[in-house]
Amino acid sequence: MHEAADDLLSDLSGLFAGETDPIANAANAAAAIWQHVPDINWAGFYFLKGEDLVLGPFQGRPACVRIPLGRGVCGTAARRRATVVVPDVHAFPGHIACDAASRSEIVVPLLRADALLGVLDIDSPRPDRFGEAERLLFEAVARLWTASLGA
Repeated sequence: MHEAADDLLSDLSGLFAGETDPIANAANAAAAIWQHVPDINWAGFYFLKGEDLVLGPFQGRPACVRIPLGRGVCGTAARRRATVVVPDVHAFPGHIACDAASRSEIVVPLLRADALLGVLDIDSPRPDRFGEAERLLFEAVARLWTASLGA
């Protein structure tokens, strides 16, 4: 995973260079994650709009459009403002099944100073797909994306 992680972060640094548009950078980030990370079936962003997370750029099957804060893995990570790693989504109370093939999930909040901007969500059809290395990687991706927004 180390080489793939380095490649992903390097690619994102290049893609984000000089670009501050959050949608464009989220779209490129989702595509790069999809390209570099094996054994995933969804990678994308949800952005905070009021009390809901609203679907942003992603790769994978069509997804739930709105997720209330506190609901599902995405809403829980957003409410806690902390990464949530779920080895088995079927064991997560209140899991929202947008794709029945998903078995594990990691969600990283997108934070800028104290403000919650949304979440980065990655799903896998493989149980227990995400560990410490993936948590560190996707938290780094979230920081790169947030930093790309500029001052």
